[in-house]
Amino acid sequence: MDSSERSRDRTSGRRRSTTDARDRDGEDGGSSADEAEVSEDDEDGNQSPNDSYPDSLIVVSNRQPYRHEYEDVEGGSGPGNGDGDDGSDGTSADGGEVRTDGDDREITVDEPAGGLTAGLDPVLQEASGTWIAWGDGEADFAVTDDDNRVSVPPDDESYTLRRIDIPDEAVEGYYYGFSNRVLWPLCHEFPGLVDTRPDDLEWYRRVNERFADAIVDSASAQSTVWIQDYHFALAPRLVQESTPESTTVAQFWHIPWPDPETFEVCPAHTDLLEGVLGNDLLGFHVERYGRQFLACVDEYLPEASVDRARLLVEYEGSTTRVVATPMGVDAETYDRSARSTDPTAVHSLFDDCTIDDDTVLGLGVDRLDYSKGIPERLAGIERFFERNPAWRGAFTFVQKATPSRTDIPAYDRYGELVREDVARINARFATGDWQPIVYTEEYFSQEELSALYRRADVMVVSSLLDGMNLVAQEYVAATVDGDGTLLLSDRAGAHDRLGTQALTIDPTDADGVAEQLERAVSMPRAERKRRMHRLRTKVFDADLERWMNAQFDWIARVHGDGGLEGGRGRYGDSNPDSDASTSAESADRSTGGPDRDTHERPPSV
Repeated sequence: MDSSERSRDRTSGRRRSTTDARDRDGEDGGSSADEAEVSEDDEDGNQSPNDSYPDSLIVVSNRQPYRHEYEDVEGGSGPGNGDGDDGSDGTSADGGEVRTDGDDREITVDEPAGGLTAGLDPVLQEASGTWIAWGDGEADFAVTDDDNRVSVPPDDESYTLRRIDIPDEAVEGYYYGFSNRVLWPLCHEFPGLVDTRPDDLEWYRRVNERFADAIVDSASAQSTVWIQDYHFALAPRLVQESTPESTTVAQFWHIPWPDPETFEVCPAHTDLLEGVLGNDLLGFHVERYGRQFLACVDEYLPEASVDRARLLVEYEGSTTRVVATPMGVDAETYDRSARSTDPTAVHSLFDDCTIDDDTVLGLGVDRLDYSKGIPERLAGIERFFERNPAWRGAFTFVQKATPSRTDIPAYDRYGELVREDVARINARFATGDWQPIVYTEEYFSQEELSALYRRADVMVVSSLLDGMNLVAQEYVAATVDGDGTLLLSDRAGAHDRLGTQALTIDPTDADGVAEQLERAVSMPRAERKRRMHRLRTKVFDADLERWMNAQFDWIARVHGDGGLEGGRGRYGDSNPDSDASTSAESADRSTGGPDRDTHERPPSV
């Protein structure tokens, strides 16, 4: 199919009404219920409370769910605003409740807009738990009590947010230093970018100790402590040593874990392993990262007993179970948001160019992070235009980029490289009324992003290494017309789940990327729809709620009745039968379509 035929196909058959899109989803398959119970919706369309949530839940993360700012202070540039550590694309919500401090300055509240933070917020509300996070908002401590606590959400106070006050010097060392100059490049297999500065490790230790103290202060014998990500590798051991045996300590490591050879580059690598082994449960997105963690323990902690078959580690009298549970997205929200938009109005998002309705549109949505493979993607697009002159003027690629951690030189250089590549390719191929790449760093709301996802004919995810990559799933969830194509890196965790129906790419092979782009833009409509329907089934059947339920299912067995032999982290042979965990093929077990209006909701674990 050439460019003109694809354009006619798009305008005549693809952009239909919302009602028609629902009907076509309904024609493609049956109910999405499998052997698990299907949760009910309340009258507002929200999921009903889940009785598997722990009674005493403490969530620990770098990013906080609610952020207080003085009205005259624009959203800050710190990690709480756009660095995407929780898997989001870097968007944030506008201010919510307005209140005043003692000087009558108005205070607004930024509320969670997406990613894990937004997903966990209703869980904490239901569990009436505690969330411990860095308070990085200008007015955060103007609204807390003497113990740095504040009740949230502002309009329905349901749980406690305990903020940790981290001074600027500590932020520089803990966050911009060890977390993101050492651990991030190391875990993403970029040892050449590791930057070890003299005081960063010490600041990382101190901040981990501060968080651990707050956790211990908030925990009881019945508490479940759930720690998020690589910012707190040392905290689990500290918490384990200061809480009762019946307290559950779990951690989800959202980024990859490196192989032993790469991990050796890490300063104090044995200390980090010992810290992480303070967990009763340690989660990764995919099993290979968990196995690389076990290999590192085997290599660098000879006193530890590693059971690779059962994914268990015994060390200093306690046992850590390693599990693989691929994280999903809030697929219903992206679906609903996309259906409410006009996909032909996407050109209004861009000030300096026009994207015609019949243009075949490619899309990339990323933080400006060297792990995302954006220059490699651009090289593949350049090769595509070299090989396919007929597509010049008929295909446009939109790259939405979010600046991130720009105080770190490697990130600043990376952003410059991406912008230079875009300018060079545009200078080479652009005509008077068309440019091959539309590049933007503008903020998009979730609604605008969903509209862009829906409009895109081809999504390109070219990560050089990713723990999961939620953007790929967001695109699938928002493709409500069922007529898009996903090009997906074989190095992204999401490939384990979506790779059979996506077009697989090696991001470092420019010719291979160009070939898959050619295949995507010329693929028959029936095949596009068949692949997308199967992708949507996978994404909806293993969404964010299902992932969280899988976590709590595992956590419940640590000190519950799931076959424990007794004592902290002591496991028997039982293995939770959760089809959202341990296997990348688990999402294939459902045969239904995802449309909320014509099918039941995807099941809970």
